[in-house]
Amino acid sequence: MTLVAGVDTSTQACKVVVRDAATGQLVRSGRAAHPGGTEVAPQAWAEAFTAAAAAAGGLDDVAALSVGGQQHGMVCLDEDGAVVRDALLWNDVRSAGAAADLIRELGEGDEAVGRQAWADAVGIVPVASFTATKLRWLADAEPANADRTAAVCLPHDWLTWQLSADRSLGGLVTDRGDASGTAYWSARTGEYRPDLLELAMRGRRPAVPRVAGPAEAVGKLRGGSAVLGPGTGDNAAAALGLAARPGDVIVSIGTSGVVSAVTTTAVSDPTGTVAGFADASGNHLPLVATMNAARVLDAAAALLGVDHQTLSDLALSATSGAGGLVLVPYLEGERTPNLPRATGSVHGLTLRTSTPAYWARAAIEGLLCGLADGIEAVVAQGVTVERVLLIGGAARSPAVQQLAPGIFGRPVLVPPPGEYVADGAARQAAWALSGADGPPDWEQPGLSTFESAPAAGVRERYAEVRGRTDGQ
Repeated sequence: MTLVAGVDTSTQACKVVVRDAATGQLVRSGRAAHPGGTEVAPQAWAEAFTAAAAAAGGLDDVAALSVGGQQHGMVCLDEDGAVVRDALLWNDVRSAGAAADLIRELGEGDEAVGRQAWADAVGIVPVASFTATKLRWLADAEPANADRTAAVCLPHDWLTWQLSADRSLGGLVTDRGDASGTAYWSARTGEYRPDLLELAMRGRRPAVPRVAGPAEAVGKLRGGSAVLGPGTGDNAAAALGLAARPGDVIVSIGTSGVVSAVTTTAVSDPTGTVAGFADASGNHLPLVATMNAARVLDAAAALLGVDHQTLSDLALSATSGAGGLVLVPYLEGERTPNLPRATGSVHGLTLRTSTPAYWARAAIEGLLCGLADGIEAVVAQGVTVERVLLIGGAARSPAVQQLAPGIFGRPVLVPPPGEYVADGAARQAAWALSGADGPPDWEQPGLSTFESAPAAGVRERYAEVRGRTDGQ
């Protein structure tokens, strides 16, 4: 049996899976936590990988390995390859002002022109999450660190580089899926935009990783003979792990909420709602991301003093629309819409709706309405939606599963819980090892189908309340 390993270096933890390269059968796995916060020393990711690999029984017998990871984070390296400062993660919003500045500057003072120019150039419009905006923040807030920055890469790039036998800055490598979330690489053209990198860094132009092909073997594992695949961003890896095909929309409810659609067509949305990302197979992955997802349910459960199963039971016991109670769950600011300093809002709170059941229902409906808006935004870009696949920690909630079809307006397919980012990385590793034209045809997990009648008025009421919130 030939074994391959897939790694998910996510916001919260490092997960390692070891699978049979031919069949995809899971052989063993391991996990180790990452530190909290939005600013992290990259060495913590390497230490978590070591611990997760050990928990998975070691990797001495694997023939190939790939890393999937959290997107957009800023890892700055000096000319010797040392980390210049702690990495800023995707959910660090201190660069919100920098994003607005970059839009205006490319538009020569006109925001609308700037948005169109960014969308045309790289398929995305800057928000605080993207790497380019964090580099502008660095250039303005820490110019000495910006001066020291000889190369910049992403979290998955950095961990792949740490595992590689080639530890020169020239050995940095990424893939099109992760590069497309930087705001200085275009999924449409397949090229970096060094002028936009220079704009972000106020004239500085650090080195960036080489963009490898989807199944390219980019090197060898340090201290061994295992092949390294290029890796990819977490959303692209999840799509690969699910064997998503054109026409599929994946809704992931984890630390962030993500709506991503596999399509053969590049997307360019000047509003910035839909990011024109690439996937890990050569297709495109237009994506809508929200900052508020599973932790909305954590907060609701904590407020009510119940566990997640009880929260689900309460929500299902309430009527559709929660009696008019609406939660706009911008509990950590928001990325879509771009309101990094917004807070959550509650409307329709009365004596009648002041019950745990209504509150639980409003929390889940608010979370799902934000994701439903994401699906419709992708459809508005001309993307065909044939299937909705629901994954992530919150997808295990019975209430989320049962309420999602009515709010999304489509049947929802739920695969069994799994480490789909790590699985996608493992599938990529097997692909790189084989040199085949396409990824291996592993048996996919069974899907549970949920259907329900449209939830009349719920999204309309949410949209009305959200419109009052947008000015925060």
